[in-house]
Amino acid sequence: MDLTKGRVTVDFAASTVRFEDGERDETFPTSDPRAFDLASAAWLRAGWDAKHVYTFSWFGRPIIQLPDDMVRMQEAIYAVKPDVIVETGIAHGGSLVYYASLFEAMGRGRVIGVDIEIREHNRAALDAHELRGRIETIVGSSVAPEIVAGVRARIDPGERVMVILDSNHTYDHVLAELEAYAPMVSPGSYIVATDGIMRDLDGAPRSQPGWSTDNPYHAGQTFLAAHPEFELAQPAWPFDESIGLTRNVTYWPGSWLKRRA
Repeated sequence: MDLTKGRVTVDFAASTVRFEDGERDETFPTSDPRAFDLASAAWLRAGWDAKHVYTFSWFGRPIIQLPDDMVRMQEAIYAVKPDVIVETGIAHGGSLVYYASLFEAMGRGRVIGVDIEIREHNRAALDAHELRGRIETIVGSSVAPEIVAGVRARIDPGERVMVILDSNHTYDHVLAELEAYAPMVSPGSYIVATDGIMRDLDGAPRSQPGWSTDNPYHAGQTFLAAHPEFELAQPAWPFDESIGLTRNVTYWPGSWLKRRA
């Protein structure tokens, strides 16, 4: 079922979740994974409308990410143990600091951030940060050939690389980023095209006409069709005592593209 096209009703007294879309009318107990998926979809949409992700920081820097996504990213980073994370899109620098803090705890690794602009107050905060030694920044378009070459030049032979795409989220730009940065990704590691939730936000506040197709999710699908060396593979949960849950609660549907070993 398309969880974004119907009506979801949570009945706390009855411990049920109901889904209606004109063709289906189904009710599930709240313990059913399908009920969790439905309630999560409603929560994600409400969170988008209320700008929930604009309420967090990490080690002093705003981090405009869903906490669920960042915990899952931590799990993937610890499993892959990359030497380098390349992230396109810097904003306030919170994600760079987050990854740098994980590397600091692991005693290895550095982050390379790329953005077309780093505002002065954000640059000053990053330059003064305790984790600055694990962060490098490059200013310029993430798909400009000289910028891509500059990133590649900062990666030493044999280093294990993960890439996270979080800059311009249009289909064309993300597809160009995928083509440019995927060759840097190590076997068994990931390139993550974030914010595929755009496909589900037609008519939402701050959305744009055309997001249903002009988004990172569809760019990832196009990329996968042309690159059999990659597969769509959500990282396995290292701990799971749930009752049948299988889906991440995420702003990043279809984002985890894994380079086959």
